[in-house]
Amino acid sequence: MAEIEKKVKKPSFFSRTAAWFRTTKAELKKIAWTPRKVVLKNTALVLVAMVLLGAVISGLDALFKYVVYGLSMII
Repeated sequence: MAEIEKKVKKPSFFSRTAAWFRTTKAELKKIAWTPRKVVLKNTALVLVAMVLLGAVISGLDALFKYVVYGLSMII
């Protein structure tokens, strides 16, 4: 008894690509997106925090530089 194997035809590249885009679009519709106003507010908050932290780190670096320089003059 010889079994005849059926060759399953694979969908074309373009139909698989189109199906991928359809499913991706459907998944993106399920996402609960944050309102634009909230995103902009949070972005501004992060940028301000980064600038302030950068200023603090820069100030501490300058302070430590002068302390180390002063100590090296004593020794």
